Amino acid sequence: MKQLFGYEEEAGRIELFIRIIYSFILGIILSVYGLFACMAMMVQFLVVLILGRRSQGLSDFVKGYLEYYVHILPYTSFMTDERPGILPSSVRIFEEEL
Repeated sequence: MKQLFGYEEEAGRIELFIRIIYSFILGIILSVYGLFACMAMMVQFLVVLILGRRSQGLSDFVKGYLEYYVHILPYTSFMTDERPGILPSSVRIFEEEL
């Protein structure tokens, strides 16, 4: 298992400039994905209100948005030089009690 928010001392100067353009592209993708996730949350609210249960598909869609956001966050926050993929990849988030 890889730690997403680990400290890396080495930083590439060229990657810093590439990051600006790449982060802009990721931001556009994340904004569009977030808009659809917001609509899915509104529909999920209505489903719970009317039917009294949650929709698995809507929950998975919103979960996918949150996983994508967490996946790109270390790169866009200057914590790593490892570029994330443009398309959402499968990332699993766990909570570990210390």
